Amino acid sequence: MQRPAWSLTVLVLFTATRLHAQEPSIDALNDLKAKVYDAQIAQQRFVKGAKFCSELNGATFYLAQQNRVLNLEEYHRALQNLAKVGAFNMETKRPWTDQDANARWEEAQKEAANDKINCELIASLPFLQKKLQELESKSQASEKRN
Repeated sequence: MQRPAWSLTVLVLFTATRLHAQEPSIDALNDLKAKVYDAQIAQQRFVKGAKFCSELNGATFYLAQQNRVLNLEEYHRALQNLAKVGAFNMETKRPWTDQDANARWEEAQKEAANDKINCELIASLPFLQKKLQELESKSQASEKRN
């Protein structure tokens, strides 16, 4: 008696799924490698700012020119005051305007968000490296069994 073709397909899929669940997938390894790489790049590019990570929580940002952390709200008020008094803007070579202040405020907000992300990546690096090492060990062990 011949088995229906679909029963063989189900058996093959079931076996492949069980094997796949036990071994780390190539996609999982590649995804983890990408995360480790991103964290390493963040660590290299944010080397001076990384020492301030405990302060970089999204409400502050790292100002590389002065090698310090600034509070966003205080910085916003300072920018508004520069525009209000018409102080000279070194970047534009003319007095500060409200548009200049708003543009710089938007940049500072983006910097604060990026600084927070960089710090989170840097903080996760040891965990990611350990997890990658574990997955690679599991992968090598499963290759030796096969």
